[in-house]
Amino acid sequence: MVSKTFEFLFDFGGPNSYLAHKVLPELCRETGATAIYVPILLGGLFKITNNQAPMMRYAETPAKRNYEMLEFDRFVKAHNIPFKMNPNFPINSLYLMRGAVAAQHLGCFMPYVEAIMAAMWEDGLNTGDLAVVKEVLDKAGLDSAALLAKAEEADVKAELVSNTEKAAARGAFGVPTFFVGEEIFWGKERLGQVAAALNKG
Repeated sequence: MVSKTFEFLFDFGGPNSYLAHKVLPELCRETGATAIYVPILLGGLFKITNNQAPMMRYAETPAKRNYEMLEFDRFVKAHNIPFKMNPNFPINSLYLMRGAVAAQHLGCFMPYVEAIMAAMWEDGLNTGDLAVVKEVLDKAGLDSAALLAKAEEADVKAELVSNTEKAAARGAFGVPTFFVGEEIFWGKERLGQVAAALNKG
């Protein structure tokens, strides 16, 4: 039997990436698939694709913005997710995403992801402050010094840029984005379609 995989393009700075992350284990159990996490930089993706964050895009359409928030809250409640809006939002996620690539290189990727996701969207910490990030990583039992040093290396920075440029070239314009093969799905609301595509394979 060929193992099924799909790609999950994410940025810690997007709360919808966190929500998708929290429900992916269930989707993987149901489909027998494995999620391949791909760190990208949302700000960079927005720049390449001429996109904007919803709060800016719908600034002059409050009904649309309000409905987006309604659907967001429904998703949180439906999946019983321990989400808390970060009072420091929006947070520049550049160093966090470089850290994610560094964690892939250092073999501690998922513990890093879990620690940062929780710090951002459950504990409401200011993860734009590197001192706070260091404390979060140390508390999670990770080597913060090694991770933060690795995140500054040129190859790690280049890999994050490459991931982001490749995402745009494949049609991504926001997060979370999923790829089943080369079939693209955008948004946590498309997870049912992702599951259907995986079950077809």
